[in-house]
Amino acid sequence: MAGNDPRTKADSTDATRMDREGADGAAAGREAGKETVPVQSVDRAITVLEILARHGQAGVTDIAAELGVHKSTAFRLVGALERRGLVEQPGLRGKYRLGFGIIRLAGTMAAGLDLTQQSRRVCEDLAAELGETVNVAIPSGDMVVNVDQVRGSSAVVSQNWVGRQSPMHATSTGKVLMAHMRDAERRRLLAGPLERLTPATVTDPDALAAALAGVRERGYATAVEELEVGLNAVAAPIRGITGEVIAAVSASGPSYRMERDKLAEIGATVYEAAERISLRMGHMRET
Repeated sequence: MAGNDPRTKADSTDATRMDREGADGAAAGREAGKETVPVQSVDRAITVLEILARHGQAGVTDIAAELGVHKSTAFRLVGALERRGLVEQPGLRGKYRLGFGIIRLAGTMAAGLDLTQQSRRVCEDLAAELGETVNVAIPSGDMVVNVDQVRGSSAVVSQNWVGRQSPMHATSTGKVLMAHMRDAERRRLLAGPLERLTPATVTDPDALAAALAGVRERGYATAVEELEVGLNAVAAPIRGITGEVIAAVSASGPSYRMERDKLAEIGATVYEAAERISLRMGHMRET
């Protein structure tokens, strides 16, 4: 009987499967159609940002022309971006430009950059040029901690400073960080107590405040046998995308090699290295 013929059952099964696949394909097509509009809107919104980045400012009519869309569509896109702070109107002229929301997003990205990764090549070059040990340090509470180190060719003692915390007031990197922190925070640290680690450690708050003002003026800090007897160091600030000082890079070595009268020249070299690292961290040097 035909009802028991296995070929008939197979044909019926194949037909059912094809119907199901056809229905699934139609559903997928409908879903893809639903996704097309949002994806297209995202693409157009990104293009708006690119247009403003390229021209500096642009009106809705110009934006619509570049996008190839109706003016009302461009107006809706710009309005959505404006509500998010990604674009803004600098005046009443109907022109738009990139907003500060872009800086916020860029700052988040820059904060995620690995400081040691971004500074490593520059530190290697600096260590090779000076022949001395180069460190990158960041604030750690009221202390300064080294997070990376490159030893120069002249370094005979393989001392590892990575992870070591030191008082800010007695180190060149710490002085850089203190010099550029908020006034209230700097005054709190200057109030002490300021521990004397060597006979040369500056423990007088007024003298240290004057020294920090000098750091801000010339762009680098020095520590002459203030942390350890026989050890001198020079450091300069590393800045983030908005210009804030986020770290410091230093060159250190024995006082008989890094003599006091050579520190200004070394300071200029370390300062340039710090500027290169800052650039890699997203900071644009002022011209």
